[in-house]
Amino acid sequence: MGNHDDAASSGLESMAFGSFAGMTAKVFEHPFDLVKVRLQSQPTDRPLTFTGPLDCFRQTYSREGWRGLYRGISAPLVGAACENAVLFLVYNKCQDLIIRLNPGDGASDAGSGLSEKAKGKRRELSTPELAVAAAGAGAAASFVLTPIELIKCRMQVQMLAREGAFGPPVKPIASTHVPATAVPQLAPSRHISTTAPSSMSLRAPPAGLPPPEGPFQLIVSTVRTSGLRGLWLGQMGTLFRETGGSSAWFTAYEISSKAFLRRRQRLSLASGSDRVLTKSDLRTYELMSSGALAGMSYNLVLFPADSVKSAMQTWAELHPTKPRLGFWEMASRIWKKRGIRGMYAGCGLTVARAAPSSAMIFLIYETLEKKFGGTF
Repeated sequence: MGNHDDAASSGLESMAFGSFAGMTAKVFEHPFDLVKVRLQSQPTDRPLTFTGPLDCFRQTYSREGWRGLYRGISAPLVGAACENAVLFLVYNKCQDLIIRLNPGDGASDAGSGLSEKAKGKRRELSTPELAVAAAGAGAAASFVLTPIELIKCRMQVQMLAREGAFGPPVKPIASTHVPATAVPQLAPSRHISTTAPSSMSLRAPPAGLPPPEGPFQLIVSTVRTSGLRGLWLGQMGTLFRETGGSSAWFTAYEISSKAFLRRRQRLSLASGSDRVLTKSDLRTYELMSSGALAGMSYNLVLFPADSVKSAMQTWAELHPTKPRLGFWEMASRIWKKRGIRGMYAGCGLTVARAAPSSAMIFLIYETLEKKFGGTF
C-alpha cells in the first residue's frame, strides 16, 4: 500500500476509533455534564437556584426523573463523535507534520534502555512538541464543537427556563394572563434542598407550557434570528478551553503512559527480552490511570473559559428579551456577581466525572487500535 493510502487508512482509523470511544464515554458522563451546565447557567442577578451539584441532581431527578438527567443527549452524542474523531485525527496529523518539519536523528525517550535501531526511524516527539500538536487538535475541534455545545446547553436549561426556575417562566401557550399568585407552588420535600435561604427550588410549571424544542428546532430558530454565525456563539470560550485543555489532555496521557511503558521496558530488558514494547503492551489499569489523569488535567486548565461559554450560550434561553453578551462582558459579569466561585461553578463535579470518562475513551481507543489497527 502506498504512502497516500497508508495515511488515508490511518486517518479513517483515528476518526472511527475516536468517534466510538467518545460516544461510549458520553453516555456515562452526560448527567454530570447536564448538572455542570445548569450550575454554570444560573443567572447572576437572582438568588442561586441550586446550592451545589448534589442539590442540582436531587432537584433535577425529583422534577424530571432519569429522562431529565439525559435531556439534550442527542447533540452531545454527535458532538462526542465529531470531537474525538477530529481530536485524534488532527493530533496524529500534527505529530506527522512536526516530524516532517523537524525529522531529528531518530532519538526518542532518553533513558528507556532501547537502542536507536530498536526504536525505529520515527522519532518520539518531545513533551513540548506533543503539547503543540495537542493544542492544534483542540483548536481544530473547537470549531466543530461550538455549534453542537450551543444546542446542547440550550436543551439542558430550556426546561428550567420554562418552569421559571431561573426567574419568571416563559409565557404559556394560552393567551390569558395567569397571575403570579395563581401559580401553584410545590411543597418542600426531602428531594428538594431547603437548607440555604438564598436558594430557590424548582417551582411547579404553569399550565400550557410550550414543549421543549428539539435540536433541529433550535438550530432553525438560531439561524433565523442570528444567521449561521449565531451557531458559533461562544466560540472564543470553546477555543480557549479546547486549545489549552486538549494540550493538557493529550500531554498528560502521553507522559503517564510513557512512564508506565518505560517501567515495563526496563523489566522486559532485565528479563533478557529485547522486544520493543508499545502502548498495546500496557495493562488496562495503566491505560485507564493515564486516561484519568488526562481527564482531570483537561478540566483544571482554563475551566473559567467553559463557564463563560456556557453562560453565553444559555443567555438567550434565560433572558429572551435582553441583548446577548460577548465573551469578556459575560466574564466580567460573572466575576463581579459571583467571583471565583462563579468562574469555577461545577468544576469539582466536572473533574470527578472526567477521570472515569477519559479513562474509558483512551482505553477504548487503544483497545480498538490494538485489535483493528491496520484493517481499514
